[in-house]
Amino acid sequence: MSDARKRLEDLEAVCAALAHASRRQILMTVHFRAGMLAGDIAKRFHHAWPTISRHLKVLEEAGLLTAERRGRERVYRVDHAKIELLREWLAWFDKKTKT
Repeated sequence: MSDARKRLEDLEAVCAALAHASRRQILMTVHFRAGMLAGDIAKRFHHAWPTISRHLKVLEEAGLLTAERRGRERVYRVDHAKIELLREWLAWFDKKTKT
């Protein structure tokens, strides 16, 4: 697979993950807390645990979150590399770059 195709697929996964308001909110919360335990994330939102778990999985599969095991718990952190991919794509629409 070419690098360009891989980047487009990654961008599509990021956009799909960010399409849901709860996932955007989870991502912001984890970002501003510089990492959070899965249980602490679940406490902040009014969804059942399976729903939060699915949202975390989508964000992780899109590469927006990383998860580190600490015993029985998982610590989630934002992976800024995929956010940079989105930022690069959005730069195409920057008025300064138009010719």
